[in-house]
Amino acid sequence: MAVNRFAVRLGDLSVGFIHNLLDTVNSLGHDTRELRERFALTPQRLSEADGRLSIPRYMRLGHACIELTGRADIGLLAGARHNATHLGLAGILARSAPTLREALRCITEFESLYAQNYRGQSSFHEDASGAWLRFYSISPYNDYNRFVVDSVLAGWATQLSQLAGSQPCLEQVQIEFAAPSYHAAYSAHFKAPVEFSSERNQLRLSKSCLDMALPEHCPSTWSKLKQLAEREREQRTHTRTLREKVIQQIGPLLLGHEPDIEDIAARLGLPSWTLRRKLTDEGSGFRQLLNETRHDLATTYVRDTDLSFGEIAYLLGFASAGAFQRAFKRWSGSTPGDYRRQQRRG
Repeated sequence: MAVNRFAVRLGDLSVGFIHNLLDTVNSLGHDTRELRERFALTPQRLSEADGRLSIPRYMRLGHACIELTGRADIGLLAGARHNATHLGLAGILARSAPTLREALRCITEFESLYAQNYRGQSSFHEDASGAWLRFYSISPYNDYNRFVVDSVLAGWATQLSQLAGSQPCLEQVQIEFAAPSYHAAYSAHFKAPVEFSSERNQLRLSKSCLDMALPEHCPSTWSKLKQLAEREREQRTHTRTLREKVIQQIGPLLLGHEPDIEDIAARLGLPSWTLRRKLTDEGSGFRQLLNETRHDLATTYVRDTDLSFGEIAYLLGFASAGAFQRAFKRWSGSTPGDYRRQQRRG
């Protein structure tokens, strides 16, 4: 049975983030017209109700803003100007939540309304003494993805401050990458201890703040907004076929490791033999889906990032850069180096 090819994308995010970034560049005294033209950021595109920009393109826009302004901390500066509307419906829902805990859950549980990352999602983890608000980013790090981490964590801290008012809630900031040259800017922005080279990108929140009642809460409005958010999330995340569900599970498991059908079956709550049979019934197989997923991701990494081929090999679960390069040539008919040069010339 023939099946439609489900192309994997790294992800995208709302144009609300673009408004904020360009406004930040303007506030530093720089003209953004050239950036808008280069990245096709027309007024029409930036006003689309569901307008999105791919994550690789957003990273390249951020890097272009760093080069234009000379500010490596542009992500932190953009985060400081963040407001709820940049997150669209999810941001408005968070502001209308009954408590700070519920507001933070909205930011993560409804993340797909304003951003989608195939490789991982943001999350909220509460324990006996407080909570972690956690952001996923691929590694290794460079100017491109450091900018994204900076802008997200700084934006969260700003929104936390807007929701909590004068009550201090942020206890600690943990960041995966090593301290960059502009590390002093972090303490100035977060006003909390910052730990670099950590295991995760996350904010630590005090327990006393989580039950804080939010002043803009209206029960009927909260219920209506939540219904709308749940409906839109279902539309955005609904998977129609088992092959799509399998592809969604493969990405997060690829880092330095090639997942097998048993790994995926466990995450889907199925015996591996059942998963294999159901995929066959749909006209596909696990190895085919694994190769298609790697192919799609490899094309994006080679074309849209400056990651080395060894780094891409790790992100896709290959044992070595050589193994990745051989696979890429088999898929595309050219080496990753030739493909990257051809795309950059075009």
